[in-house]
Amino acid sequence: MDKSKLVRRSEWEWEIPRAGRMEVPGLLFASESLIDEVDDKVREQLSNVASLPGIVEAAFAMPDAHWGYGFPIGGVAAFDPNQGGVISAGGVGFDISCGVRTLLTPLRRDEVEKIRDSLADALFYHIPAGMGSTSRLSLDTRAMTAMLKGGARWAVSQGYGGAGDLECIENGGGCGDAEPDEVSKQARRRQTEEMGTLGSGNHYLEVQAVTEIFDPVIAAAYGLVLDGVVVSIHCGSRGLGHQVATEFSRRMILEAPQYGIQVTDRELASVPAHSPPGKAYYGAMRAAANCALANRQILSHFVREVFKSVIGDNELPLLYDVSHNLCSPEDHEVGDVKKRLYVHRKGATRALEPGHPDLPARYRPVGQPVLVGGTMGTTSYILAGTEESGRRAFNSACHGAGRSQSRSQALKQYRGEDVVENLRRRNITVKTRSFRGVAEEAPAAYKDVSEVVRATAGAGLARLVARLEPMICVKG
Repeated sequence: MDKSKLVRRSEWEWEIPRAGRMEVPGLLFASESLIDEVDDKVREQLSNVASLPGIVEAAFAMPDAHWGYGFPIGGVAAFDPNQGGVISAGGVGFDISCGVRTLLTPLRRDEVEKIRDSLADALFYHIPAGMGSTSRLSLDTRAMTAMLKGGARWAVSQGYGGAGDLECIENGGGCGDAEPDEVSKQARRRQTEEMGTLGSGNHYLEVQAVTEIFDPVIAAAYGLVLDGVVVSIHCGSRGLGHQVATEFSRRMILEAPQYGIQVTDRELASVPAHSPPGKAYYGAMRAAANCALANRQILSHFVREVFKSVIGDNELPLLYDVSHNLCSPEDHEVGDVKKRLYVHRKGATRALEPGHPDLPARYRPVGQPVLVGGTMGTTSYILAGTEESGRRAFNSACHGAGRSQSRSQALKQYRGEDVVENLRRRNITVKTRSFRGVAEEAPAAYKDVSEVVRATAGAGLARLVARLEPMICVKG
């Protein structure tokens, strides 16, 4: 990025000053090396977000920020609906409520090494993954509506996991403000046989080893131990969420002008949050979020079945499940006034501070787990919300490494077969149904996730807790 167009606030903060139609400044969190990697398109997109009606404080970009659809990925923006604040389908993205959940296992790293091949094969066989993948579930109209209304709570009621999982899921496992009637027949049709599937792209299931503990107290509260093994699942609302985003993006483009909203970027189409189309999108988006929560809950059940068959133990308690593509109504102080804001996080993870009432009792003393996915050839991290994060960027942190190359660029440079072989030599087992997909997600196509989390911690967005390294990766 052209740093001459930025004002450096601190070692970790870079400001895009207000100009033109911008209502607030833009603010990027990044180290100097990361800011050099950021495309100028991110500055343009963040400036456009800062120009939307009703935006509060600033338009933020996390350290993993890169170019996206309308909003930059890694973007955070909050809008006051009582001051004409908008809601934007582009500000949530096409994979509504895409997120990460992490399960604890009773295994240690050396124990997994002994069963690596059988465990990898069993996970690959039992976890549906890939473009257009389907599972053994098929939802009729009644079940679909119940799922869209109940989320992971519905999944638990159907025997997928237990009630103990729900307290460790964002929103208690379901968005009670979902409106299934706002989800179209086409969106429902696309999801009929996709419940309990990973999908493709950057989605994955990984068996990971805890290789470093940065904060022993918080790690203990999370149930993390050195050389312990966890399973992380990264996926979202599949075809249903994509269809909801597609339909409402088109509707917002058409209806924005009647509310006096000048759209500088069609991909950033927005409408007032309290308008009829705004309310309709909100209800459909929250229903799609429930779809994602139910999807990850069902996948967790499948994982537990696999562990039961391979090691005779399916006691894999849930550490946490949190989305990184969502719009949520949240209370935040603006100046000295507490306001109810619509917080858009697109490729950004909520990071609640210690003591926050929305946290499970077990995590309230230490803050919310922040699950940061890396790449299949690098590392992932677990961070924690801090007192400072409660005052920064509306309780938001990074969500992953962030792309440094587009998928088309990666395809020109890498062969999926070579990527898999190179990882095998490093003792990382990759199971995939698409070498093309592996090439698109080659580790070298991403930023240095360690630098991303270092900048996140340095900026006070979250605290480092543990580092995870991949042992087995299942890709679509």
